[in-house]
Amino acid sequence: MARGLDVLGERWAVLVVRDLLLGPKRFNDLLGGLQGVSPNVLSQRLRELTEHGVVQRRDLGPPTRVHLYELTEWGRALEPLLLQLGRWGSQAPQSPGGVLGIDSLLLSIKAAFDPARAVDLGGVYEFRVDADTYLAEVADGSVRIRRDTASERPDAVLTTDLDTLRAVCDHRITLTAALDSGALRLTGDKHARRRLTDLLMAPFTPPTPAAHAVG
Repeated sequence: MARGLDVLGERWAVLVVRDLLLGPKRFNDLLGGLQGVSPNVLSQRLRELTEHGVVQRRDLGPPTRVHLYELTEWGRALEPLLLQLGRWGSQAPQSPGGVLGIDSLLLSIKAAFDPARAVDLGGVYEFRVDADTYLAEVADGSVRIRRDTASERPDAVLTTDLDTLRAVCDHRITLTAALDSGALRLTGDKHARRRLTDLLMAPFTPPTPAAHAVG
């Protein structure tokens, strides 16, 4: 545990790893997704995580000259630990003004996924949020989510912006209202659309109060 905390114990280190779980990101994408981190601190954490072998930098070269940060195989092994930490942390009071980014929203799906429902929710789905596309595949008792597009036509597609997706997940607006306004669109057959929305909303659906016995 002490050796692990030597690698991940600095502020922001765990959140940098979290934001790379769904796939590689550029520095500015990481900076934009981590509210409150400064460029200098982010640079330092990336440098430390790279030195420890958790993160690696990949240069795409000319003409783009884009630098991507991605998890190494050792870094990806942190996923079950971080998902469990997220489940535990979800029971703590939420910070005032705290908002979930797109990575946090989608990782909440993974953290809350019930393998017993894999058969009911099975399929290939795309989440098109602003300019990014995320692929969710439910099969073999698990859900896999990554920054990618389907190689073949997905069973259903959700298209929206992050503010609308947040509002739906926070229950500030209903899914029906978002659909009626055009701020959110669902394509695919009726059953696939239902499976996609059930998958999305599972972590954000309040538990049904237990019925009280009548004496």
